[in-house]
Amino acid sequence: MRVAESGDLNDEREIERQTRRMLADPRSAALGNRFAYQWLRLQDIYKVRPDPNFFPNFDETLADLMTKETALFFNHLVQEDEDALQLFNADYTFLNERLATHYGMQGVAGNEFRRVDYTDGARSGLLGHGSMLVLTSLANRTSIVLRGKWVMEVLMGTPPPPPPPGIPDLEDTEGTQGGKRLTTRERMEIHSENPTCNACHRFMDPIGLALDNFDVTGQWRLRENGMGLDTRGEFYDGTPVTTPKEVAEALLRRPVPLMRNLTENMMAYALARRVEYYDLPTIRRIVADAEDEGQYSMQSLIVGVVTSDPFRMKRAAELVIDQVDN
Repeated sequence: MRVAESGDLNDEREIERQTRRMLADPRSAALGNRFAYQWLRLQDIYKVRPDPNFFPNFDETLADLMTKETALFFNHLVQEDEDALQLFNADYTFLNERLATHYGMQGVAGNEFRRVDYTDGARSGLLGHGSMLVLTSLANRTSIVLRGKWVMEVLMGTPPPPPPPGIPDLEDTEGTQGGKRLTTRERMEIHSENPTCNACHRFMDPIGLALDNFDVTGQWRLRENGMGLDTRGEFYDGTPVTTPKEVAEALLRRPVPLMRNLTENMMAYALARRVEYYDLPTIRRIVADAEDEGQYSMQSLIVGVVTSDPFRMKRAAELVIDQVDN
């Protein structure tokens, strides 16, 4: 995010005009390719290498397509000035033939990406993107903890505390019981019997469970280890959640913290530093100003960051340094 050097830096209307003009330019795709990539931790998808014995159709090309899907989706919200809450509840995405086929969606042909509406009711916004589903998995199984933790840290901005010392990893939990292979849910319930563990798992696990119908590669499934999946759980406020759409609906019951978290991440990206406590009133104001009858214009949030005092003072300081250097 850089404001053009022409124009008066003290004129907020001029800054807003220039910012909206730049966001309409195709080159604003850098936001999806850089900010969204960083915020959503898309680089982590390449750390997960799904076991080819179980997932033979997954390769790095498919991982590239998944990250492109997420970047295109984010850029669409920016360039079309859509409601930022569509990050959670959009009923569409951007796919080409291979990715659509991987998701089990019909009617998409060719290598070019295009907007595709969800038809199965299973996916919802970012929670249906293969990118986040893969990066929150392990090579041979899904991870309820990683998915719940990712939603809490990245989307909600409320990271759970680190596990206490001496607690065995889930991998150390027996995978069978009475000669029967356990599902991820069953292993997690055994792992969480420790009251110290349960204090955190009761927040993370219901979110991860509701996403467990997606396998390691983001394909929809109904069974694990030959057994039907039980994805029922309760959100921290008592709301029952069983599906990704229900998780999104539960999150959207409190949209303001979600938008503050998004804005805080955009502010950190724009300032190239961590957001401090003295920046928080500015973030609250930006979100309040952007809100319009329960919707949050994506460009209004970005303009709010660009016209904020922290960003303008940083930009003014850069201009002074440039002038001194020259």
